[in-house]
Amino acid sequence: MITANFFKNADNKFLGFQISGHAMQDEFGEDIACASVSSAVMLTCNTITEAFKSNAKVSVEENEVMLKLVDSDDSAEKVLLGFLTHMYILSDEFPGRILVKVIEK
Repeated sequence: MITANFFKNADNKFLGFQISGHAMQDEFGEDIACASVSSAVMLTCNTITEAFKSNAKVSVEENEVMLKLVDSDDSAEKVLLGFLTHMYILSDEFPGRILVKVIEK
């Protein structure tokens, strides 16, 4: 299962996200659930760091991608809200394969 954790502060401002796991819907290279999430993650990270030049740290590991906003940024927060919405839609399209959580920090 893919787990998508989105982090917000007490003021309801996005702080970032952490995505890990595998959908295990199909064989490696054939799993459209994983491909959908991977593409959305790359688009989100690149939009925040490259298009908007927001101050964010991105960490890519074997089975995990994390993005943390260093400074509050309205544009980056809107992108994160769009990504969260997209992940909810994907979790509906691929039931039992993607778990989305919003966590207050």
